[in-house]
Amino acid sequence: MFENYPVDLSVAQTTQSLTIDSVKSTEWTSLPLTILVAGTRELSIKIKYHCHRFSDGDIDRLLNNFQNILTKIIENPKQQLWELSENIGNAESTGNVEILDSLLPQLFEKQVEKTPDNIAVIFEEESLTYEQLNKKANQVAHHLQKLGVKPETLVGICLQRSLEIVIAILAILKVGGAYVPIDPTYPLERINFILEDAQISILLTNQDFPNCPVKTLINLQTNYFQSYPEQNTNPTPELSLDNSIYALYTSGSTGNPKAVINTHRGLLNRLNWMQKAYELTPDDRVLQKTPYTFDVSVWEFLWTLLNGACLVIAKPDGHQDSAYLASLIIEQNITTVHFVPSMLQVFLEEQKASQCNSLKRVICSGEALSVDLRNRFFQTIKAELNNLYGPTEAAIDVTACTCQTDDLSVPIGLPIDNIQVYVLNAQLQLLPVGVVGELYLGGEGLARGYLNKPDLTAENFVPNPFKAGARLYRTGDLVRYQEDGNVEYVGRIDNQVKIRGVRLELGEIEAILSQHPDIIACVVLAKEFAPGDRRLLAYIQTSQTEDISEELRQFLGERIPNYGIPSVFITLESFPLTNNGKLNTKALLALNYSSKKEIISPRNETETAIMEIWKEILKVDNLSIDDNFFELGGNSLIATRVNSRLRQSFSLDLPLRTLFEKPTIASLAQRIDVIQLSVQPAATPIDSTKQRKEIEI
Repeated sequence: MFENYPVDLSVAQTTQSLTIDSVKSTEWTSLPLTILVAGTRELSIKIKYHCHRFSDGDIDRLLNNFQNILTKIIENPKQQLWELSENIGNAESTGNVEILDSLLPQLFEKQVEKTPDNIAVIFEEESLTYEQLNKKANQVAHHLQKLGVKPETLVGICLQRSLEIVIAILAILKVGGAYVPIDPTYPLERINFILEDAQISILLTNQDFPNCPVKTLINLQTNYFQSYPEQNTNPTPELSLDNSIYALYTSGSTGNPKAVINTHRGLLNRLNWMQKAYELTPDDRVLQKTPYTFDVSVWEFLWTLLNGACLVIAKPDGHQDSAYLASLIIEQNITTVHFVPSMLQVFLEEQKASQCNSLKRVICSGEALSVDLRNRFFQTIKAELNNLYGPTEAAIDVTACTCQTDDLSVPIGLPIDNIQVYVLNAQLQLLPVGVVGELYLGGEGLARGYLNKPDLTAENFVPNPFKAGARLYRTGDLVRYQEDGNVEYVGRIDNQVKIRGVRLELGEIEAILSQHPDIIACVVLAKEFAPGDRRLLAYIQTSQTEDISEELRQFLGERIPNYGIPSVFITLESFPLTNNGKLNTKALLALNYSSKKEIISPRNETETAIMEIWKEILKVDNLSIDDNFFELGGNSLIATRVNSRLRQSFSLDLPLRTLFEKPTIASLAQRIDVIQLSVQPAATPIDSTKQRKEIEI
């Protein structure tokens, strides 16, 4: 604010008898920060600020930066404003650590020699020792080697969570190949796209695929290891740190997913840091519950097995069932587990969560971790909580923070070993502490790039202006440095969102949805209904007069995973626009949507109780007992929360699948009533002998 009413000093020099000895005034605006500039003979700058929003250090730093910029303007008035940026950003890692020459397969084999008889992996009632796991992996590895698998060969895996997943991953790595995980629940169209895009000729699976484009299918069923008695000695491939190790497919804005190629160097750097930071031992038990198509699963598998701990694998879809997870953690004495923050919130609502006393450390990543959730965690669980951050393009995680109960925020932390983080403006200049900019990453963790997409790789992996010959990855994340050097996450600069920890490009969903013949126009947005409850909403213009939501849901379900299907489809005659003609997304998100059909009220106590739970969690007021849970905006995560409340309300051990099988209030109430009748104790049978009277003759 530049004052345009300065007082003329000559007024004070008047000879009149009337004088003013002192003038004091207080002036405040409604803004948290105001800079007052007054120009007389000297330039006067005054800052007024709200103490609860800014610290004294913030203001001192702002004044120093402002003074430096003004000095530069005086020294060279012809400079453009963007050239005056204060280059005082921090780009240091926590330490430059030499990466060992040993590669991941050899490190695992050394661990096998140390603890051959220790249990390496448990899945339900099955288990394998380190020696047994190594032998089975070697059997498959030699089979793959005979088929021509070598370094840089991409090998597909399409398996449900099981022991065979661990065997398959190790086998591929042992012969130098890179694994490409494919979720068997994906639509067949997406599976075929991945197989063709990655040019996969060998697929490890345990099911048949009609019209599969893969040349060789290896079925890892129980009898495989008897049918293929290959060598069980350790293979010795010619492998280097710069060879690829896995290719993970992530959402792409064009309508098709894209594969990120990571290397042994990047992953080894990440795992070495993790072991130094958290010191896993053979006494630890790590829960493997992340779907293996996401990179968190990589450290769950390999960090555990490289350090002699026991890997406990959750049942398929078990990662969505908070009650099951709590019981499994207690029964298996789990010490280490990962949660996406939105799932952690659901998990903490479980009654048994506070009984998970074996937990030493909980690791969060994939979404922003709120202060409220952090506080609730420490109130419920007596364990260490770590907040990690990293994109798939940089070997899982690049920054880390150990949460403290008294911190005012939850930053994404400091960079890990051999990683550099840069907060830059649009001109790739370092920004000062407290100023928001885009996060760029450098160092050993960077991925090689995107498979078969050189243009996209060049766009996102750019030359490092601070180190000749090095690269930086543009994350698209907006962050800022805190005073203590920690990095704080602020938001995104594009349409990429996280839904239940899964990275999604809204453009991909829009591109596929627009292929439907009845869609004239569509917009997909993400809306947060409550902390940890973010849902996809599709706004559509159609050529039909009737509701086609179910048809669209089925159309998308044949092409993209379930987590990419919008919770609700809202039909509009036209989209709201801003004054300058652009799409008004705020107006779209503010729209209320409700069903136009007749509302049927609850008919009994069970239906009433269910409806109240749905209203509270789904944030929907007008409900009918024949409304479909998933059409109202429900998803697997919300289903977990609803199921937890239903179990508490009805004192029932209700399977999570019940809500998927009975998705209306009426059908769900009927199922609950049947279960309640089946678990009620039977009436005590009458002892007929007590009704007899003996008469002595």
